[in-house]
Amino acid sequence: MTGPSIEILDLWPTKLVRKMLDSIEEPNLALLKLVREWDKANRNLTTDYHDNNPFEIDSPATNWLRGEVNQAIVEYLQAIGIDFPVDWQIHGWASLNRTGDYHDNHNHPHCYLSGTYYVKVPKSGLNRRQRSDVRPNHITFYDPRTAFNMQSIKADPYVEPEFTVLPQPGLLMFWPAGLMHFVHPNLSDETRVSISFNIILKWADHYLPTQE
Repeated sequence: MTGPSIEILDLWPTKLVRKMLDSIEEPNLALLKLVREWDKANRNLTTDYHDNNPFEIDSPATNWLRGEVNQAIVEYLQAIGIDFPVDWQIHGWASLNRTGDYHDNHNHPHCYLSGTYYVKVPKSGLNRRQRSDVRPNHITFYDPRTAFNMQSIKADPYVEPEFTVLPQPGLLMFWPAGLMHFVHPNLSDETRVSISFNIILKWADHYLPTQE
């Protein structure tokens, strides 16, 4: 005898968007040149993220990247079911990481989404003899639900408290701005270059959720 089937609800999902962009060679070369020029003028380029917003520059490469980010945001909002107008601005900055550089576990307050576009990711240093938990040039995201995996068992979707990605040039990623993430050290002799950004909403009253 069978009874009613169970209902499983996917509550509070965390969305991570990944998109490999096409035709990246020319814009990536231009973006790399731009970042290196900024780096020569400002030794604190990576941490001084209030200046040098690439998304405010009018050039073929920055216009291309702005268009790709905006299009991906539109696709994301449509995919999660937002069917009303949303307006935003992009605040971005360049990250240039030399040997040993990393970004400690952090999130991005006062924003809706945060993300990164990868311009140059070194391949060297990945095969050095080292501990298995040393993952150069990777980025790790952490489950925002503290200790949710404490009672998880094999094959349980909650067993892994973290998710790690090895980016490639041309990869665009973004996620909820409150999600904690850690950028692993660059252990190569090459620089790692990316363009990070925050999506900041231009407020409108129709964003407010309705009570049902």
